[in-house]
Amino acid sequence: MIPDVSKALSWLEAHPKVLCGIHRGIERETLRVTPEGNLASTEHPLSLGKSLTHKWITTDFAESLLEFITPVDDNIAHTLHFLGDLHRYTARHLDNERMWPMSMPCFIEAEDKITLAQFGTSNVGRFKTLYREGLKNRYGALMQTISGVHYNFSLPIEFWQAWANVKDEESGKEAISDGYLRLIRNYYRFGWIIPFFFGASPAICGSFLKGRETNLPFESTPKGAKFLPYATSLRLSDLGYTNKSQSDLDITFNHLETYVKGLKKAIHKPSEEFAKLGVKKDGKYIQLNTNVLQIENELYAPIRPKRVVKGDESPSDALLRGGIEYIEVRSLDINPFTPIGVDETQIRFLDLFLIWCVLADAPEMSASELACCRSNWNNVILEGRKPGQVIGMGCGERKEPLAQVGKALFADLERVANVLDCCSGTQYMEVCVKLEEMFDNPELTFSGRLLDKIKTQGIGGFGLSLAEEYYQELIKTPYETLTDEAFDHERISSIKRQEELEKSDTISFDEYLKIHAGTSTDNVAS
Repeated sequence: MIPDVSKALSWLEAHPKVLCGIHRGIERETLRVTPEGNLASTEHPLSLGKSLTHKWITTDFAESLLEFITPVDDNIAHTLHFLGDLHRYTARHLDNERMWPMSMPCFIEAEDKITLAQFGTSNVGRFKTLYREGLKNRYGALMQTISGVHYNFSLPIEFWQAWANVKDEESGKEAISDGYLRLIRNYYRFGWIIPFFFGASPAICGSFLKGRETNLPFESTPKGAKFLPYATSLRLSDLGYTNKSQSDLDITFNHLETYVKGLKKAIHKPSEEFAKLGVKKDGKYIQLNTNVLQIENELYAPIRPKRVVKGDESPSDALLRGGIEYIEVRSLDINPFTPIGVDETQIRFLDLFLIWCVLADAPEMSASELACCRSNWNNVILEGRKPGQVIGMGCGERKEPLAQVGKALFADLERVANVLDCCSGTQYMEVCVKLEEMFDNPELTFSGRLLDKIKTQGIGGFGLSLAEEYYQELIKTPYETLTDEAFDHERISSIKRQEELEKSDTISFDEYLKIHAGTSTDNVAS
C-alpha cells in the first residue's frame, strides 16, 4: 500500500527537536478584474511600485496577473500575516478593481485582451516580457492566466545533521540534495492527495473553452459554467497549466546531476513545432529561441528543486553549485475560502506530508514510472471525489481504494504531527483530524464545497461576490506585520532599482539575447 515508515518515524520521535525551524515561503497569484468580472485592462498600478524590482508585489504572465511573495520565515502565523498585509495594501490601491479569488480565470472575451506583463526598457526587463511573448505564441495566452499558489519548503540544518549525518550545508550538500530528491519522488507517487483535499477548480468559465477541443464530458450549469461532477483541479489537468510537448523529455529525479543534465538538454533541444514560429516575425521578436524550453522555468512540473541564484547564473547552475536548498510545491489551487488564497490548515498539512516524503523509502523512478504516477494524478484531478475511486500502486495492475490508501498514510502523518506539536502545541494533530474526515465525505473537500456554490451562483456570480467580500474585509482590517511606511519605502526603492537597471545596460538587446537565450536572428518567420 504505502512504504513502511515505522523505523524512520521511531527515529523522528526520538529526535523531535530536529523539526523546529522549518523554513517556508509563499507565492500567491491573482488576476485583477473589473467590478463586472472582466479581466482588468489597466497597467500594473504604479502606486504598488515596479513589478520587475519589487521584493513582494510583482506580476506573473500578464500585466493584470498579480503575484505576492513572502520572505523566508520559520513562523507560520507571521508568514500568513505578511501575506495578508500584501493583500491589504494592494486592495487599498486597486482603484475600483478587485482580486479574482479562484484559480481558473474570470470571463475573458478574447486572448488579445490579455496584455503581457511589462517590465520596462532594461535588457532583463525586455527579456522577461519576450519570454512571456514566447509562452503566448507557443501555448496561448489564456492558459497562462490560470493562477495558483506556490509553497516553498526547507528543513532545518539540524534535521539533516541528525538524519543524514552531515556537518553543514556546504559539506553535506550531496546528502541534502539526495534527501530532497527522495522527497520529490514520493511526492510524485503520493502527491495526488493534495488536489484531492485542496483542488479548487472543478469547473471553468465557458469562455475558457472557446476555440479549444476537449474530450472531457463536461456538464453545464444554467449560468454557463462547465464542470465535471467529481473533478478536483482542472487547473492541473491537460486542459490547464500543462504542456504535452514536454512529456518525452526524460527528466528524472534520482540524482541531481542527471536531473540538471536532462534540464539543460531540454533547453538546447530544437523543436520542430516551435521552429515553425520562428524567433522573429515582421521584424519583431516573438520568442526567445525555438528550443523545447526557452528557459528552464518553462518546464511545467508539480514540484521543483530550487536554490537561490547568484548573479546571472541559471537555476540549474545554482543547483550544481550549492545543491538543493529548498523545494517548491506547485500543485496548490487558489483557496477561494480565504482572502489571501491559502490558509494555515494547508500549510500544516504540507509540512506533514513533505516530512513524510523525506522519511519514506523512495526507490529510483524511471521516466515511464513518472508517467504511471501521472495517471493517478489524472484520476484524482478529474474524478477524485467519485465514490469508490481507486489508486494504482506502482506501475502494476494493483488498485486500492483511495480512501484506504489515504487513511494508511494518515496513520503515519499523525505520528509526524505529534512530533511537530512538540514545537507548537496541538495544531498539526487538529489538521489530521479535520482532513481525514474528507476520505469518508469528499464533499467536504475544497472542490466539493466550491462546486456546490458554482452550480447555484455560477462562476462569475460566486467569484465576484467573494471578490467584493474580500475587498471590503481587506481594506477595513489593519496591517498585522508591515506598515504604510514599509510599503512606501519598498515602492520607492523598486522604482529606483528599475531606473538603475535601465541606465546600467552596456550592450544591445540583440547581444543580450545571444548570451542569455542562444537566439539567432537568422531564424525569422515570414
